[in-house]
Amino acid sequence: MTTTPRYSVDVRRLEAFSAVELYALLKLRVDVFVVEQACAYPELDGKDGEALHLRLLIDGRTAAYARLWQPAGAPPRIGRVLVSPDHRGKHLGEALMHEAIRACEAHFPGEPVALSAQSHLERFYAGLGFSPTSEEYVEDGIAHIDMERPVSPLSATG
Repeated sequence: MTTTPRYSVDVRRLEAFSAVELYALLKLRVDVFVVEQACAYPELDGKDGEALHLRLLIDGRTAAYARLWQPAGAPPRIGRVLVSPDHRGKHLGEALMHEAIRACEAHFPGEPVALSAQSHLERFYAGLGFSPTSEEYVEDGIAHIDMERPVSPLSATG
């Protein structure tokens, strides 16, 4: 049985990263979302400056990452969810999502949490309390479905 390795959680705004940390983070995102998934799209989309960046760190290096942000007039969103290729198969995806949900509840209390899931991961996200809110659609050549997790009773009461 594979156990989740010990990790630390780091949540910060873009301006809090050093140049070296930011380079490593953006390189990992491009390596996964553009190169590995063979998906040419604008990874640097102008939303990073208004987002929180959540990392699971193992030995000081990013093992998993998610971007948290709230578009105007919409629920907060979890996006750019990834596990480093070096750390796959260790249950870090589930750990990352639990930490991202907790961070959303802390930073955006009393709000549901939304995400745009790659369709093949719908069941994974459903297991974390997310439900579909759209039909399947194709974005950047990959099938997706919008999902939302209702307000947690604990988060709603403070």
